[in-house]
Amino acid sequence: MNDAVDALKRANAEYLWHPMAHPKAMRETRPDIIARGEGCWVWDVDGHKMLDGVAGLWSSNLGHSCKPVRDAIVAQLDELPFFNTFAGTSHPRAIELSAALVALMRPDGVAAVMFGNGGSDAVEGALKIARQYHKLRGDKDRTKFIALRQGYHGVHFGGASVNGNPRFRRAYEPLLPGCLHIDSPWLYRNPYTNDEAELGRIVAGQLEREIVFQGPDTVAAFIAEPIQGAGGVIVPPATFWPLVREVCDRHGVLLIADEVVTGFGRGGAMFGTRLWGVKADLWCLAKGISSGYIPLGATAIGTKVADVFDRDATGGGQVMHGYTYSAHPVAAAAALATLKILEGDDIPGHVARVGPAFQQRLRGLVGRVPFVGDVRGRGLMSCVEMVADPATKAPLPRTSDLPARVARAAYRRGLMVRVSGGNMILSPPLVITPDELGFLCGTLEAALDEVAAS
Repeated sequence: MNDAVDALKRANAEYLWHPMAHPKAMRETRPDIIARGEGCWVWDVDGHKMLDGVAGLWSSNLGHSCKPVRDAIVAQLDELPFFNTFAGTSHPRAIELSAALVALMRPDGVAAVMFGNGGSDAVEGALKIARQYHKLRGDKDRTKFIALRQGYHGVHFGGASVNGNPRFRRAYEPLLPGCLHIDSPWLYRNPYTNDEAELGRIVAGQLEREIVFQGPDTVAAFIAEPIQGAGGVIVPPATFWPLVREVCDRHGVLLIADEVVTGFGRGGAMFGTRLWGVKADLWCLAKGISSGYIPLGATAIGTKVADVFDRDATGGGQVMHGYTYSAHPVAAAAALATLKILEGDDIPGHVARVGPAFQQRLRGLVGRVPFVGDVRGRGLMSCVEMVADPATKAPLPRTSDLPARVARAAYRRGLMVRVSGGNMILSPPLVITPDELGFLCGTLEAALDEVAAS
């Protein structure tokens, strides 16, 4: 080990507080240091090569060396590295990107977009716009939000308030009042039924009953991910989203689709809502919008919502929300290049073609590995859930080191995976080839077999 690498390892996490981690834990178990990336592969500071099974963090959809995106970034830095888009000023890339996104999402009923710096910003924007929409219509009491348990919507106070996992909430409570939760349509872990269609009807029914109980004139919006990502890649029954759309329409409740993970092809369609044939009212976008090259988020605004703002003559439609770096020109340039590739190379179609074989092979782990209870997913997002007892579905104790041992075994063999509790989440770059997917699955199988044998 050379001195520079050794110094880097010793300093690692000494001065940096990492997201979703205890500072003390990061000092005791030092994080992996990823130093380089090319295509679907990354190298750590020791030169160890691995397939990136997590696309950075659901983000590097075009891989780590997409030259058109890189060239767009460099060209924009030469032309205009930064200017703001607050009222009264703009720049060409912001205008071009907003037009491109609206054109891409016109089949979904999108009329406009508002930019931020990432997914949490996109959620915050959607929640605020939803409340403001109702106020402009005279429904000043429509302030409540309903979300799903196990849902993840970022880390701002608004997003944390609608998050459906207490782990993201407990340390920061009290949070935003009026945020309510119903069950997730989670086939593997629900107390109601093993029938998918029935489960979709049951949970959509819960949503309607909660809206009625609260009073429809107090509920602003229902927010959910088309496929729940961080909560364990929970794929809803085909009945769920269409029924949710009907419930929201019946009661005048807006539907917010958190597409931070599913947007731009991850599930095998350009947007997750398209998998279910549903149009939302507001969409939260990030991650894949710029392939992770530069931070960027966006809130897409449906025609129904935009029309209310357009008709406002009171001044109450002024959107008092935004960020210094909203529609940052370099990020917008990266996103424009990304969108061109996503559409031109039909990346969602590639995911739809390679995804089924990927999911089928992973499902073979159930019954083969004694501690794998469930494998679920769609497209190029999947979760391998490790349990204490597959027969009873008993979860692993929180103190179990089993997931970490599997992750380390995969790392040694050349595969980067991500674990969260008992879940191992896989979300490789969307440009991954069938051969690379074969390597991913084979390496994961070997890692699981090693730990099972031990």
